[in-house]
Formats: sequence, structure tokens, C-alpha cells
Amino acid sequence: MAQEILAKEFKAQEVTTWEKVKKVILAVQHLIAMFGATVLVPILTGLDPSVAIFSAGLGTMIFHFCTKKKVPVFLGSSFAFIPGILAVKQVYNGDLRYAQGGIVVAGLIYVLVSFLVEKIGVEKIRKVLPAQVVGPMIMVIGLNLVPVAYGSAKTNYTVSIITLLTAVSVTVLGKGLIKQLSIIIGVTVGYILSAGLGIVDTAAVKTSPLFAVPNFTLPKFDVAAIAIIAPVVLAVFMEHIGDITTNGEVVGQDFIKDPGLNRTLLGDGLATMVAGFIGGPANTTYGENTGVLAITKNYDPSILRMTAAFAMILGFVGKVGGFLKTIPVPVMGGISFMLYSMIALIGVQTIKNSKVEFNVKNIIVMATVLILGLMPTYTGINIGIPVTETVKISGLSFAAIVGVVVNGVLNRK
Repeated sequence: MAQEILAKEFKAQEVTTWEKVKKVILAVQHLIAMFGATVLVPILTGLDPSVAIFSAGLGTMIFHFCTKKKVPVFLGSSFAFIPGILAVKQVYNGDLRYAQGGIVVAGLIYVLVSFLVEKIGVEKIRKVLPAQVVGPMIMVIGLNLVPVAYGSAKTNYTVSIITLLTAVSVTVLGKGLIKQLSIIIGVTVGYILSAGLGIVDTAAVKTSPLFAVPNFTLPKFDVAAIAIIAPVVLAVFMEHIGDITTNGEVVGQDFIKDPGLNRTLLGDGLATMVAGFIGGPANTTYGENTGVLAITKNYDPSILRMTAAFAMILGFVGKVGGFLKTIPVPVMGGISFMLYSMIALIGVQTIKNSKVEFNVKNIIVMATVLILGLMPTYTGINIGIPVTETVKISGLSFAAIVGVVVNGVLNRK
């Protein structure tokens, strides 16, 4: 199926051989950007990494067809569901099929929310989500990921810094295709340096089989498991809006309006449902790939669909997955610094481009979102709204809700 999708993409666009090669290289770059975080979620929760990679690719395809192939987004494993999955795993003696059931229902709720958004209209959403709320939300998404990048980078500062400087230098000084390949070039330089230092572990390649069918499993449904996982949807709804807005700001298009927030929510929901049915984690739009878009300035959605096809194939090719796992942690840390910082800067650009007036009211709104959104990550103080015993709306989601309320009160007109 993945091979047929690739063939159709090339045939539909009638591209030259060189253009095909260029698209493939750019797609591989997106694959590298999403890989680390996508496999980390199943590693932390006990789900199968190969299923996670496959479901990420399949979910991305579903998202693109729901959004009329207009939005250059890649869907990967959602970190927001980790606490719920672990809680269900403990309650049900390690049987993650009950967690799958909760993920399926969570995706269904997302689908229902998409219908609600379509009914009430996007303009009403815009009135409660002005730039002074959305801009800081985007900044929070990027800044909250910086400590994750640092955690990887600190394992070897030399490798991380050289990887980062290489990618930044190519981005700033490079031209044409070279400029668009800054991430791959940075990773390659970091990988070679790591190999010279003896910190590349190739055991994963040696032990991985050439071909392996992912461990697909069907879900089990139980009210208690659903009650633990499904409410996470409330926490990721605002995150979805922030991610789609970020993606639109990068590309220079209003995806909230066209193809519509209802369609992006529908794509995310259906992708999550499918992932739950086959044994993968819930899907979400990936900031890593949005960062790649910002750096390369290549916004062709077909490249993301090729990435999705490669991910689906990768789920069955053990050796390729094994090789990607050999990319040293500090190399990914250096690249992540670049990707996450770009996202934060896009938030600043959103505020600037929307010509937000820096009066006392708007400053209070922006400060509220930033402080509440960054507080859990940088201070450990996790203020939020309890949903269940194990899940509560906090961080970005809580900050966004409070920001909307504060803005509504201070800017009533």
C-alpha cells in the first residue's frame, strides 16, 4: 500500500527524476526528525515501537486525506497520553489492550468535537483565540521542549554543539537544496563525529531482523480504562489548535479556515482511533516536523505523505529501524535545540505579524499564558484542573484555557 501511495504521488505531479530524488531526500529528513519522539512513547509505555512507527505513517495519510491534502503535517506519538497509558497498564496488570480501548474512545471524542466545531463555525473560535493568546501558546510549545533537547544534548556537549552549529551554519549560509538539507547534514556530521569518538552503538542493526511484522493487537474496552484515558482529549484540544496555527504561520496559510479546524480535528481523531485499533499510541501533530518546514522553507504536503509512506514501510523493515536507533542521543539533542527554538520564535512572529497592541491588558494575557504554560516544566509546580485521579488539565492546555478566560474578561469588546 505504501509503495502504491508513493507511485501515485510521483505520477500525479509528473516530476522529473531529479525532483523525485530531491523529494525523497526531503522526506527522509522529516523521517529522521520525527523518529526519536515517535518511538520514545512506546518505549516508555511498553507498546510496540514498530506499530507506533507504522500507525504514525498511516495516521498521517488519514490526516492528509481528511484535510484535502493541503496541510503539511506529520502525526506522531502523543506524549500527553503517557500518564494515562501507564495508569491503565498498572490497573490491568500490564494488559495494554485496555489502554488501546481508551485511545480509540479518545479518538472518537476528537471526531465528535470536529463536528461541533463545524457547526458553530471557525469565526467564533477566532474570537476566543486572538493572537495575544495563540502567540504565547506557540511559544510555550517550543520552550517546553527545550529542556528535552538539553537532556539529550548534555550526554555529550561536544557532539551536540557541533551538530547544532553545523545545521545552523548550513541554514544561514547554504543555498538551494543544500539549505533545505541542513538537518540531514547536521545529523551526518554529528554521526561521523560520534563514530570517531566511539559512542555509536551498532548493536541494534546487528540484532534487528531484515523483515519483521509489527506486533499488531486489537483493543479491549472497559469503562474504567476509558475513564482514565479518554479525558486526555480535553488537555490536547488546545494543543492541537496551537500546533495547526503554528504550522499555518510557518507555511503562510490559514489552515484553521481552509481546509478548516473541523477537518484537522477529524483527521487527528480518526488517526488516533486507527492507532488504538492496531496497538499504537494516540497520534498528534508533530512540532519536530513543523520545525523542519520552518528551516527548509519547503512546504509541499506531498513530501510529508512520502514520509508517511516511508514510516509505514519502516514498520516492517527491522534493519532500517535498527540503523535509525543508532543515531546517538547527543546528535538528536543538538538538532532538537534548533527545531524547538524555531517553534518558539514563530510564536513571537505571530504576535508581531498580528500587530498585537502592547497595552496592559494584552501584556497580562500573554504573561498569564507564558507563566502557567512554562511553570510545570521549569519550576515543577503543576497547577491544573483535575479530570480523573490520574489525569488533569495542566501545562499548555490549562494555560490556554485561563488565557482565553482572562482575555475574554479584559478585552470584552
